[in-house]
Formats: sequence, C-alpha cells, structure tokens
Amino acid sequence: MIRKWISGLTEETGQDVVEYTLLLAFVCLASAALFIGAGGSINAIWTTANGILSNANTVAGS
Repeated sequence: MIRKWISGLTEETGQDVVEYTLLLAFVCLASAALFIGAGGSINAIWTTANGILSNANTVAGS
C-alpha cells in the first residue's frame, strides 16, 4: 500500500488537473479584482441614471 502511495506521488497523470486548477484559480482572482475595481464605476452610473429618472418623474408629475 505504501508503494502504491509513493508511486502515485511520482506519476505525472495528475499534473494536468493541478495546472487547470491553478489556471482556474487565477482567472477567478483576476475577475474578482476586476469586479471590485468596476464597482465604483457601476455605482456612479446607477446613481446618475437614478437622478435622471427621478428628475424626469418630477417633471412629468408637474
């Protein structure tokens, strides 16, 4: 059983899985950084749009 475990450590069959996992982790971290960075811009767009719609609603109700 120990020989099987040691031979499992020296085999390269799981290398692809590890590489794809690391790549996926990098993509997830990069997207999270982009979403966090874009949060302020998106908030500014929604605030502007909300102000315009509120103003239009006030004018239309007059």
